[in-house]
Amino acid sequence: MSVEAHEAAEHAPTAGEYIVHHLTFLSNKGSNAPFDMSVVHWDSIVFSILLGVVGCLLLWKAARVATSGVPGRFQAAVEILVEMVESQAKGIVHNAQSRKLVAPLALTVFIWIFLMNAMDLLPVDLLPFIWQAIQGDHEAKLRVVPTADLSVTMGLSLGVLITCLIYNIKIKGLGGWAHELIAAPFGDHWALYPFNFAMQMIEFLAKTVSHGMRLFGNMYAGELIFLLIALMGGAFASVGLGTGIGLAIGQIIAGSAWAIFHILIITLQAFVFMMLTLVYIGQAHDSH
Repeated sequence: MSVEAHEAAEHAPTAGEYIVHHLTFLSNKGSNAPFDMSVVHWDSIVFSILLGVVGCLLLWKAARVATSGVPGRFQAAVEILVEMVESQAKGIVHNAQSRKLVAPLALTVFIWIFLMNAMDLLPVDLLPFIWQAIQGDHEAKLRVVPTADLSVTMGLSLGVLITCLIYNIKIKGLGGWAHELIAAPFGDHWALYPFNFAMQMIEFLAKTVSHGMRLFGNMYAGELIFLLIALMGGAFASVGLGTGIGLAIGQIIAGSAWAIFHILIITLQAFVFMMLTLVYIGQAHDSH
């Protein structure tokens, strides 16, 4: 190994330092803790908002160029997506009036989460490198996948919970829903009221937590795998030329294969989150 390569290896971060650096948020306290309410993850907020705007622009463009004639590829793709979401909403939420809001909400959830998930397909060092160049600090932190942030996914699931509570009151009335909280699932008897209420609260809590944790867990795992693959290329400077070239080729093959497979994962996770949103809102329309 040459002197230059040896010096580069000495100054390069270890595998652990590299991963920790990429998993640390750009925040007001430089913290990686998702439950500290005093910490603001600016990268998650900014990328979530930007991708939400991109999703709105895509749908606006589809509506703007829509024609009753032979549709183009973009219009056809959006129409297929809209029809799919509308079909799923119709099969789960049987109230036609509610579907006027619920179906567009489900479509928005799917597109927004898909776009946030798709940030995982960018090279893991691309945007952090650009950010470090702008800041003039090679230690500057930046995470670009909002759905790999637990605070984002739990925020989304809390939004779904609030929507469900609103529909429970709207459909059943405040008194009817309050009675359901103490009368189901075990029966309408005064001795069972505490147990019914406890079970209802546990159900709401479990659905909300699992809803957010499922998306976070899958995207966090995918992010870690991309980082591990990136480390194969990062080892180029610390090994011989032949081994380094082999690692670089292995990184390209492994990264490409995982990226192709990950397209299915990010789509599936967006679909699952959307379907659970529809199911939970549909349950708010049902009486026990």
